[in-house]
Amino acid sequence: MSEQINPDLEKLDIGRQFEVGKYHEGDVLLFNTLRDKCKPSDFVGQYHIHILCHAGRAQFSMTGVSFEIGPGSLVIWQMGSYIDYTDYSPDFDADFLLVSRIFLVENNPETVWATKGYVYIKTHPVFPLTEKDIALCMADFQRFREQLTNKEHLFRREILGKQMQIFLYDLWNIYANAINRQQQLSNVQGNLFNRFMDLVRQYSTQNREVAFYASKLCVTPKYLSQVSRESSGYPASHWINGYATQEIAALLKNPDLTIAEISDRMNFYTPSHFSRYVKNMLGVSPTEYRNKMERKNEFRAQEA
Repeated sequence: MSEQINPDLEKLDIGRQFEVGKYHEGDVLLFNTLRDKCKPSDFVGQYHIHILCHAGRAQFSMTGVSFEIGPGSLVIWQMGSYIDYTDYSPDFDADFLLVSRIFLVENNPETVWATKGYVYIKTHPVFPLTEKDIALCMADFQRFREQLTNKEHLFRREILGKQMQIFLYDLWNIYANAINRQQQLSNVQGNLFNRFMDLVRQYSTQNREVAFYASKLCVTPKYLSQVSRESSGYPASHWINGYATQEIAALLKNPDLTIAEISDRMNFYTPSHFSRYVKNMLGVSPTEYRNKMERKNEFRAQEA
């Protein structure tokens, strides 16, 4: 489901808009996209938002730059972030932690990595986690759940504050390790990855094979994927498919183009091959995706 985000979104009355359930404390809220039938973008501009993706995919645009969310991704939208577009697959399953500005300020650990981390997040809002980091973040989220449900504890807010500090220390540790790894990459690898990304932006609408890009860069597909993973946390195929999927989604929103024409424009062998690819990437067939967009546009027209 795609939507345009209003950065001046009026503050939601949580008790009215959503069932005030298990994981709600006002300054700290914890939701799941499938269970609670809400999305992180419902709260843009109101909270610092921390998203832990378990399944499905999503895309968003931040100040005109597009990003993709996939399983194992940690995403952070700072309160002042300008998120102007989001698109979620039907099976998008993520926990997301909302933290008010004042609560974050009150409980932000005094460490140089707090500043470095926030600067890094501004340009790297999506962060691929290792299995160890995923387990760490899931444990942090679970502790938040436990405290948010423990309504009888006299010092619940104080405990939530300490848990916020633990979560932020874990977060800065993850980012510090990633930044250090990037700094250790050789200039040759960094240059290769940059050249690869330039090629992806140029050719991803026509070719989605890692071997194609490896050949142009005079390296093996295995080595290219290794460099891509070390440089960005994702294999080469992730970036190729991400850019291709973004273009497909844009073309499907154009009612003047048939599915066959889009398939041909994207250089697929047959429309059926194209449909399988879209189903795999977006979770629905091209026709289903287009119908969803049409229904959403009709709904917006009725509201207007």
